[in-house]
Amino acid sequence: MDRPDATLERMRSFVRVAERGSLSAVARAFGIGQSSVTRHLRELEQAVGVPLLSRTTRRVTLTAEGRGYYAHCLQILRLVEQAADEARAARGAPAGAIRISCTGALGVLHLGRLIFAFQDRYPEICVELGLTDERIDLVREGVDVAIRLGPLSDSSLKVRALGQSRRALVAAPSYLARRGRPASPQDLRGHEAIRMTNIASSDLLVLEGRDGARHEVPFTGRLRLDHGLAAREALLAGRGVAPAHCWLVDDLLADGRLEVVLPDYALPPVPLSMLILPERAAIARVRLLIDDLAEAIGRLPGIERARPAG
Repeated sequence: MDRPDATLERMRSFVRVAERGSLSAVARAFGIGQSSVTRHLRELEQAVGVPLLSRTTRRVTLTAEGRGYYAHCLQILRLVEQAADEARAARGAPAGAIRISCTGALGVLHLGRLIFAFQDRYPEICVELGLTDERIDLVREGVDVAIRLGPLSDSSLKVRALGQSRRALVAAPSYLARRGRPASPQDLRGHEAIRMTNIASSDLLVLEGRDGARHEVPFTGRLRLDHGLAAREALLAGRGVAPAHCWLVDDLLADGRLEVVLPDYALPPVPLSMLILPERAAIARVRLLIDDLAEAIGRLPGIERARPAG
């Protein structure tokens, strides 16, 4: 019996399974049955003549031969996609799919409409936007681009600095009328703090005065949350004081539903970055989106745009 061919479809299934470690996840992503993914892998292993994956009840991992073959498949699939991009570019119509990940609150309040505008300009580009405050693995999740707040750990991914996200200490007028308006950082002791569970050392607030003096104040309260939109609602409900990104509350400050607390003291800004899967960075539609979002995000409320290198 003749061996099956190592087709692009089978390579794509293999690459996705290698990255995600799950046949069922890949089947959902491709919109096909898990049996089809299993068949693709079996036929590909028959085509190359060696086992590429090691399967257990919990996980699928690459064999030694599979690791080398995976690297070659990535190169082949990238070249195929770039060739298709060049062909589409010849008729001036970028097309294809892009997967983006972004922190939840920023995605809901701002990134969504930026993507809508992008798709209006490029109607043949499909965008899949995933919203999570967890630090996902871009390779494993098959994500092309991620928007991240906060410092980054060492990574093999390409990083594009978008700027700094300014923050302010805010509260609702009803809360301040009830509990009093702090006049100095030390006055925050005893106030109800709305804290984020996914931010390290959120029990200590760092403020800098106009004279450059640094103030560290214990910051405690009965409410801890893991989502920026939940913190926004808690602030509106008068549940306490919280440091908030300006893009999260600028509309609420503008119409008086929230007030800045201790306006003479500044909170340290937070880095805002774009992480890019290196093998996807050269694809035309991905480059278009990267440049478009970098420009648009730099105009959001409270974002201090990164200065060009050099």
